[in-house]
Amino acid sequence: MRLAISEAWKYQLLTYPNPAVGAVVVGSNGELLAVNAHQEAGKAHAEVLAIRDAYVKSSGDCELAKCDDAHILHSELAKRAGTLFFQSTIYVTLEPCSHTGKTPACADLISKLGFKRVVIGAMDPNPKAAGGAERLKHKGIEVITGIEREACEVLIEPFLKWQTERFIFLKLAQSMNGVIDGGIISCESSRVWVHKVRDKIDLLAIGGNTVRVDRPILDSRLINGKAPDIAILTSNPDSIDRTIPLFKVPNRKVNFINSVSSLPKSGLVMVEGGSGTLQALQNEIDWMVLFITPFVKEGNCYNGIKNFELLHQTKIDRDAMLWLKVKDE
Repeated sequence: MRLAISEAWKYQLLTYPNPAVGAVVVGSNGELLAVNAHQEAGKAHAEVLAIRDAYVKSSGDCELAKCDDAHILHSELAKRAGTLFFQSTIYVTLEPCSHTGKTPACADLISKLGFKRVVIGAMDPNPKAAGGAERLKHKGIEVITGIEREACEVLIEPFLKWQTERFIFLKLAQSMNGVIDGGIISCESSRVWVHKVRDKIDLLAIGGNTVRVDRPILDSRLINGKAPDIAILTSNPDSIDRTIPLFKVPNRKVNFINSVSSLPKSGLVMVEGGSGTLQALQNEIDWMVLFITPFVKEGNCYNGIKNFELLHQTKIDRDAMLWLKVKDE
């Protein structure tokens, strides 16, 4: 389950508006066959991708290896797998879905393939998708729930909140000695991740001082994605140069706001900026994504991260990537 959790974190927020979910398939002798995660809304879920990879590894049939179309995978795996998974176990961080929406129900595929056991971390809080565990039990499959439940529930915190409210996360990059200003800090791989997220969000909020000093474009050009709409947080919009690249991106809305109360009340909102932006939005931010690059940089060191607790840590190329949550008071 911990492998599934770690894999799901790689796609956290990138699955918007779906939750981040990971899955692992283990063979009859306990051998690890596959680890995968849901990667993009509308495409195959974590269970299906892990089953696909396990099928390819066990059968040698590579025709489906790159396929991420849920409908094709559900159909073809049901036709091809035969008895391959009769003694296998699948671990999933979130209860397999029981409904057919943009993709077929994962619980149905697991049942058709005859898995011996399904191990679930967190139960699905969405009533439309819940019920997969009971459906699997009715098919005679052993179902175990609550394994690493707390860690699995942390994974879906953003999903739970953006169902009814806005979820706000701050992206920040700093040098090893805590400098967060003065141009590009994080490596290109980290910036690619940022561009992937910009392609998904409903709005990007940025501090006015960052716009004045850095004169950014704030698009998703590194992945050829869409440029997000922008809200510039400033009490002096006349001080912003309207000739900078940010204002020249086609099909983009740019608004000026002087208060966080002007931010949308729902959806996924990303915040970029410096210490002033962090201080202004301290009480509104749900999570922070912090990139720490391994070099010392000249500039003013910032020590405003103390009010956050660590949820997960990984690496992107040379950078440490930390997922942080505002501490409960």
